[in-house]
Amino acid sequence: MGTGLTVVKCGGTAEVQAEAVCAGVARLVSEGRPVILVHGGSATVTELAGRLGVPLGELVSPDGTVSRRTDPATLEVVTLALAGKAKPALLLELARLGVSAVGLTGLDAGLLRARRKTALRAVVDGRTVVVRDDRSGRLSSVATPLLHALLAEGAVPVLSPPALAEDGLPVNVNADRVASAVAGAMGAERLVLLTGAPGVLADSSDPGSLRAEYQVRGSRDPAVGGGMTVKLTAAREALEAGVGDVRIADGRCAGTVADALDGHGGTRIVGAEPHAAERR
Repeated sequence: MGTGLTVVKCGGTAEVQAEAVCAGVARLVSEGRPVILVHGGSATVTELAGRLGVPLGELVSPDGTVSRRTDPATLEVVTLALAGKAKPALLLELARLGVSAVGLTGLDAGLLRARRKTALRAVVDGRTVVVRDDRSGRLSSVATPLLHALLAEGAVPVLSPPALAEDGLPVNVNADRVASAVAGAMGAERLVLLTGAPGVLADSSDPGSLRAEYQVRGSRDPAVGGGMTVKLTAAREALEAGVGDVRIADGRCAGTVADALDGHGGTRIVGAEPHAAERR
């Protein structure tokens, strides 16, 4: 049994079963396998924004990628939702399962550094416009010493946005790409992105069209839409950083989570060039 690090991204949609994800993490820990859990919380953000009366918006880039519009009010809601509700829920479930876990955001000890996107191109009513007041960012570095120290103590770091920008203020960053960057910086053996779908589908309207393997390239695949686009970008970045096994898998039930964490099931993401072992 290998002892290599697994980085798990728990998707934030309502379909993903956090209890199943935590059970999978607990099993790895019981087997002596180190884990870092990264999470988002889109459903929690939406619910909290509604309660607080903060309108949420989206930005659609010219290539069709959809991201959250992060004005200052939205950033405040995102921070409250992730650090104040989604993360404590995960920590409580892990504690119930006997797992020592430590909740962190990218602001703790400067764990996640990012460059703020000062000018975003977005399509509005068919026209491309430039958005300049967004508080989102692109990850630039991961500070690993604290993560190594926690793992050495047998703890599971539970990490989420926001990140710290160069202007000393927080910015929202995509949690899938956080997981990818952490996996690369920590030399992880496996990255598992758990989502509310079986994996990458050949036909997005057919849940039975799961692809066992998907080869990512530099350009966007028009056959893949929605939130899967950024997951594939994150997967490609992890492969480029040297992560050996990258999977996008079903986070909706215990069985599929367990399979994915063991390196089976879901969709295995491979780079444009097959590994040497696969060519032989």
